[in-house]
Amino acid sequence: MVQAYSLYEGSFSVDKSRKFVPFDPSIDDPNDRPGSMFIDVHPFLIKTNAGIVLCDTGLGHIDEDGVLKLYNNIRKLGYEPDDVKYVLMSHLHKDHAGGMVSMESGSPRIAFPEAEYIVQRGEWEDAYSGISSSYRTEIFDVVQRSGNLILVEGAGQINAEISYELNGGHTAHHQAFHIQTAGEHYFFGGDVLPEPEEIFHNYVAKYDFDGRRSKELRQSYWSQGAPEGWIFLFYHSKSLTIGRGQQRADGSYKLIAGK
Repeated sequence: MVQAYSLYEGSFSVDKSRKFVPFDPSIDDPNDRPGSMFIDVHPFLIKTNAGIVLCDTGLGHIDEDGVLKLYNNIRKLGYEPDDVKYVLMSHLHKDHAGGMVSMESGSPRIAFPEAEYIVQRGEWEDAYSGISSSYRTEIFDVVQRSGNLILVEGAGQINAEISYELNGGHTAHHQAFHIQTAGEHYFFGGDVLPEPEEIFHNYVAKYDFDGRRSKELRQSYWSQGAPEGWIFLFYHSKSLTIGRGQQRADGSYKLIAGK
């Protein structure tokens, strides 16, 4: 049984200013936002034997009461923020890292006080280097003071169920995660594999640090993961957010909803 859930934060348009503007396709016209990309944002929750795992944390948007939408979505599944034991960060761009902290108490504090935050050391250092406006260092200051930050390097194992690998591609120190629990193998590729369409319409993306590497990685993950039954988690998907490969009669694989 699949134990992964989208914590959908919303649909957005993004132009060269890198601002994420809410976009409702039922009422908003994309022609009114020229030069914009349109993306959805899906942090993920996974139930494991070692506790609840989050894969990235979204933009950190709040409801009318000042509560993180991420909190609301976690509670809808029957859990509390304190149930989260691991926050797995593919990278630290603001659309992935905004929910690392909460302002609910009136001052910034770590959003998941019982969790270890897993970040690549090189990504952490790049976030403070000033190389990109996509990093919000005021968030990272809170995380660093919390004592919950775990900086990792390269590839390794967090516990018996969770492993990480430095893959680069989208950022120089981007990482992917493999979560193997309850007989399933979940793969979270962050922004190296953000949408299912990129498996079959693979291209070199201008927004990647190394677009050619991302292109090669996507094909590698699919060619290995589809036959092995991996469940793929697509952070920016506008269609299928959780899926796995299914073999066709000719031996090739198509993507179906994870179940």
